[in-house]
Amino acid sequence: MPRPPPLPSGTDADADADVEASKIGDEMGDVIYLDYNATTPCDARVVEAMLPFLTGVFANPTSRGHRPGRAAADELERARAVVDRQLGGRAASEVVFTSGATEANNLALLGVAEAYVGRSRRIVSQVTEHASVLVVLGELARRGWQVALVGVDRGGRLRLDELASALGDGAALVSLMLANNETGVVQPVADAALLAHERGALVHCDAAQGVGKIPVAVDELGVDLLSLSAHKLYGPKGIGALWVRRRRSAIRLGRTVFGGGQEGGLRSGTPNLPGAVGLARAMELAAGAPAGEVAGLRDRLETAILAGLDGVTVNGDRERRLPNTTNLAFAGIEANALLASLPDLAAATGSACTSSQPEPSQVLRAMGLPRELAAGSLRLSLGRPTTAAEVDRAAGRIVEEVARLRALPKRL
Repeated sequence: MPRPPPLPSGTDADADADVEASKIGDEMGDVIYLDYNATTPCDARVVEAMLPFLTGVFANPTSRGHRPGRAAADELERARAVVDRQLGGRAASEVVFTSGATEANNLALLGVAEAYVGRSRRIVSQVTEHASVLVVLGELARRGWQVALVGVDRGGRLRLDELASALGDGAALVSLMLANNETGVVQPVADAALLAHERGALVHCDAAQGVGKIPVAVDELGVDLLSLSAHKLYGPKGIGALWVRRRRSAIRLGRTVFGGGQEGGLRSGTPNLPGAVGLARAMELAAGAPAGEVAGLRDRLETAILAGLDGVTVNGDRERRLPNTTNLAFAGIEANALLASLPDLAAATGSACTSSQPEPSQVLRAMGLPRELAAGSLRLSLGRPTTAAEVDRAAGRIVEEVARLRALPKRL
C-alpha cells in the first residue's frame, strides 16, 4: 500500500523537531525521575513497533471494504490477541480497547450496572480505590445503587471479613484494585474473588498499577473483568483495555459510548491502531523484564533514607507491595514543602489524578495515619531506567532537605 514520502533531511521540519527535542531535554535537565507510578516513558522498542501504523498501515480498521482497511483490521486483531494472551485469556474477543484504565473502569462499572438491572442493585468496593472507581460509584449511588466501601487494615490491605459482611446475601459487582497506586500495596484479589463468587457477584479488578510490575493472570486472580493502561508499562498514553470474560457464562455489559458500534458495540469510535500495537508490544516486553533489580534499588533507597533520618516510617505492608514503590512518612514535615525544596527530584505526595487536591491522601488516612503524617508522606516510584547513582543521589537530597526543613523555626 502507498506510503507518504519521507521529508528530505535538513528541512525546516527537521530543525524544528531538533529544537523541540532540545526544549524537552532542558525541561528534564538533571531531574531524577521517581514518579513512574504516574506514568512511564515510552520504550523505544514500543515506538518502533508503532511507527508503521502512523504512516504506512494508516487506514481505518473499520473500513473493511478495501485492502488497506482490511490490513489495518488484521493488525488490530493481532494486537488484541497479544493482550489477551499476556493476561492469560483464551480468546481475543475478551479484550476491549479503551483510552486507558480510567475509561476501562468506567465501562466495567457502568456497563455492569446497565446490563444487570434485574440483579441486586448493590456494588462493593474498598475505600482506597482510585478516583476513576470511587467517583463512578458516587454517580451510581446517585442513581439509586447501594454502594458499600470496605475498609483496609493499617498495612493498607483489604479487610476480607468486612468484605464478607458487605456482600450480605449478594451483590451485582465487587470492584477491587490489584495494587494501590500510592503505597504499592498488593490486595488479596484472588481471596476476595472467591468470596464474591460464592455470593453470586461479578468481580472487576483495576490492575493498572500491577500489569508490567508483577505477574497478572486473570484465571489466577479469578476475576471477570480487568482494567489496564499502556502508559503505566512503558507504552503510549491514550490506550488501555478492559478484559471481559467470555468463556463459561459470558459477561454482558451495557454500552457507555454510542456510535458506530466498534469494539463489540461497547466502545464506538475509530480504533487507535498505533496505540493498540504499542500496548501489545509493551506487554510483551514487560513479561520479560525481571522485577528483582528495581526491587533492590527500591530497598536501597528506603534503607539510605531510614538510616539518614529519624522520624521516618514506611507506609503500607512492606512484604506485599509492588517491587518499585515506597511511600514514606516524614514526621514534622509537609510533603508539599519538601517537594518544593527538591526541584531536582520528580516524586509525588499521592495519586497523579488527585494531585490538585490540598487534603492529605485519603488512602493513607483510611489506613489510620494521623493527618499530620499523611500530609508529610511522599511516594517514590522507580522504573526500568532508574540507576543506583540516581537512587543514591535522591536519598541524599531527601535526607538533606528534610533535615534543613526540620531545623527551620516553627511558625506560630
